[in-house]
Amino acid sequence: MGTQNPSAPPRARSAPAGKPTRSRHHTGGVIHDNTRHTTRFVVIGNHLTQHPELSLVAIGLACHIQSLPAGTPVDIKSLAARFKEGTKRIADALRELEAHSYLRRELIRTPTGRIITRTTSCNQPHHRREPAPTDCPTPQPRPTREHTPQPRPRKALPAVPQPGHPTPALLQQATDLLTGLRSRDPRLLLSTPDTTHLAPGVAAWLEREVTPTAVRHALTTDLPDEPLHRPAALLAHRLTAQLPPPPPFRTPAAPPPVRHPLHNCDGCDRAFRAPETETHCRDCRTTASPTH
Repeated sequence: MGTQNPSAPPRARSAPAGKPTRSRHHTGGVIHDNTRHTTRFVVIGNHLTQHPELSLVAIGLACHIQSLPAGTPVDIKSLAARFKEGTKRIADALRELEAHSYLRRELIRTPTGRIITRTTSCNQPHHRREPAPTDCPTPQPRPTREHTPQPRPRKALPAVPQPGHPTPALLQQATDLLTGLRSRDPRLLLSTPDTTHLAPGVAAWLEREVTPTAVRHALTTDLPDEPLHRPAALLAHRLTAQLPPPPPFRTPAAPPPVRHPLHNCDGCDRAFRAPETETHCRDCRTTASPTH
């Protein structure tokens, strides 16, 4: 039998339950002081916490969102009120998570007609090699046929109000108003077909004596913070749902009285007002009229 080495260190004992465990390898790196969680915790995968392409802000934001109860607001304003990174950094982080399938945002319309953003957080997006089971929907495979698939037809925009007298000048004023919306919000950059479709709706507002400033305010106030996938559809809905009533009826003003020009009487050379066919003033006409 071999002789035991008395200088060999004794075998490490397991830490008692509930006691923190420390790593025995004191290199220059991190040392974990871990205690087992039994309540108020969430499981986060290393594929997220050690993601090679996500920023640290995006990773931290994803961990925070995954720890929230269902129904908690996670829009840009709510997150900016909770953290000090600011709206721009939070918006950039949300776009990162969306690009890597950790987040899915879509606009939906409520029964009252209001458009809101529904956010879905995926705790384990599908890996290209080994798809993992998750509650997030499985992406559909791309067509494998040799020919190029036909593009999906563009969804038609909602109808907009129509003006009673669509004059060229009125439609041009409406077109200029729509074109200028992008200076207020870059997300409202409209294509030529969308502008042509929306212009009659704006003209209907202008025809009802609504000022261009009031129209721009109605179309650009309280827009969602998230990206607008179909800005023209949102504007068409607002033009229809918020269309103001026609202006009150006003009795047409009476035409001004006719004011004849001044000219001289051929009989007495006195100036008088009368149609140009009259050559004599009233007195001369009375004197020249035959007596009965």
